[in-house]
Amino acid sequence: QVQLVESGGGLVQAGGSLRISCTGTGIVFRYNSVGWFRQAPGKDREFVAQLHDAGFTRYLDSVKGRFTVSSDYSKNTLYLQMDNLKPEDTGLYFCNTAPGAMHPWGQGTQVTVSS
Repeated sequence: QVQLVESGGGLVQAGGSLRISCTGTGIVFRYNSVGWFRQAPGKDREFVAQLHDAGFTRYLDSVKGRFTVSSDYSKNTLYLQMDNLKPEDTGLYFCNTAPGAMHPWGQGTQVTVSS
């Protein structure tokens, strides 16, 4: 059973930065295409960023140039560095395989950006 645990969220002012993390058990990130998703209140969950197992990355248009997805394979941990945050980035952030999420969702980590 794959388990994904997200952490590192918080409250930040617009223009600020946060780095969130995801650790996985039952899955080896090095051999999978993984990524980040988010869900804002009242909205559907959406794709945010992908780190393909071939090494390339892909981003939601609205976060390009501000967010960076990376991984420390030695720790089996996925990161999302978020810079120049905007209020519309507020939401519950999740990790999973990407672009198609194939495993049970974790609890997510809340990111709140105040204006």
